Formats: sequence, C-alpha cells, structure tokens
Amino acid sequence: MAQTLFITGASSGIGAATARAAAEAGWNTALFARSADRLRDLADELGGQALVLTGDATDAEALSDAAARCADHFGGIDAGFANAGRGLSKPGTEAGDLDDIRGMIDLNVTGVVLTARALLPHLRRSKGTLVLTGSAAGRRHIAGSIYGATKWFVHGYAGNLAEEMREWGGRCGVVAPGMVDTPFFDAGAPDKLQPQDVAAAVLQMITAPERAAIREVFLMPQQG
Repeated sequence: MAQTLFITGASSGIGAATARAAAEAGWNTALFARSADRLRDLADELGGQALVLTGDATDAEALSDAAARCADHFGGIDAGFANAGRGLSKPGTEAGDLDDIRGMIDLNVTGVVLTARALLPHLRRSKGTLVLTGSAAGRRHIAGSIYGATKWFVHGYAGNLAEEMREWGGRCGVVAPGMVDTPFFDAGAPDKLQPQDVAAAVLQMITAPERAAIREVFLMPQQG
C-alpha cells in the first residue's frame, strides 16, 4: 500500500514541488493550505494520489480535522512536512508593521507547533517522519532579522522533536535552504535553488532507511 505524506503550505513553491516529487515516487499526498483553487489545480495534476484539505496552519482545530480526514482517507499518515511559513513585507525590528510581525511569528512558530501536535498521534502509529522547513537564516545571525529568529526556533524545535519522537521510533528533521526561486523572494537574485531541490531533500529524509535519522539537510546555491 502506498505511503502518505501530509504537507502544509502545499499550494505553491516548495510545498507544491514536494507534493509532485512524492507523487512521482508513489506516495499519496494530503495538500493543506488556504488557497482552495490552487490546491484543486495541483490535485488535478497529481490525480487520485492527492487529497485537498483547505485550512489555515495557525488553526489548531483545522489542522487536527485535516489530519484525521487524511488518515481516514488513506489509512494513515507516514510522514509530515510542516512547510507553511512567510516573511515580512518590511523587515526590521523598528521598521516592520506590528500586525505583520505578529502574523509571521504566529505562522512560522505557532503554526509549526500546531502542525506537530496534529500529526504526532498519527505518526506515532506509523513510526513516521516529520520534516520542518527551516532556513539558512536559522543557521546564522542576520542584522535585525525577526524572520531569521523564527527559523532559529524551527531548528531548535526540530532537534527537540527528534529526541521526543525517537522514544517511539519516529524521526524528525529540518530542511534548511538558502534562497529558493519562489515568490517568497524578490525577483532578480541570480542562481537561486529551485523548489525541486528542496523537495528532493525532503524525500531523502522521509525515505531514508529506518536505521538512519537525517536530522538536518542544509542546502545552498552552488554559485551566486
């Protein structure tokens, strides 16, 4: 029976590329994001291997309901990808809009915790793997970057989850890319990573032999 991957932030960019890579590898995919139209288009592309689950990654009830629907539809969840996240329209501690800052922290920090809470009961049954989207910005200090600080949280939380999940045979890791060619970054930066590069790393993490726990994959553009 095909294994199942639950993806947040699945409607575009890294999330959509990971759904495509997983489907090509024979996985079922549960596509969770706010944009119903984009999810339906992606699901049509992937065929019967995809389930559309519309919701907000900061909504605990929506995440729990989506995880339950996914498990019921496919018979379980074998891996999760907590990928939903965003940056700021105007970065900087003083320059940034306070509501924008709060919204980003809620999605990048609380949303990751809520995703883990929703998926862990299902992953415990399958001894599955959870991957979090970190960033190169979560591995070094960047002047005034609140976004970077949220990714430092993700990296720390991934390590803590890995220790928790290994107690029952599960695995957790973080994929940490540099600049990726997605709408997240402004146009014009040359030699970015492609979304499918990150997707390949996620697939490596969730398909690794049971004896191997890949705690982090750090990706940077080779040039630029």
